[in-house]
Amino acid sequence: MNGIQCKMARAALGLGVRELAERAKVSPDTIARLERGEPLRERTIDAIQTALEAAGVEFIPENGGGAGVRLRKTTASIHSISQITRSSET
Repeated sequence: MNGIQCKMARAALGLGVRELAERAKVSPDTIARLERGEPLRERTIDAIQTALEAAGVEFIPENGGGAGVRLRKTTASIHSISQITRSSET
């Protein structure tokens, strides 16, 4: 995970720096440093990534189109989409 992926994941989840820091058990300054592209210990990056994944983010590796993030599909979101689809068919 890189700093831009961290910012994108926070935005997708609607998390602030402080909230993510609390979930990852790091300081808000650590999140800010990561997002600025400063080097951090691997275990610190792992803790932040684990917190974001637990909140529902999937990290997309570099595959020629650039690294990214997406929200993980959940049973609830699949159910909501099928309800929306059914109601628009009527």
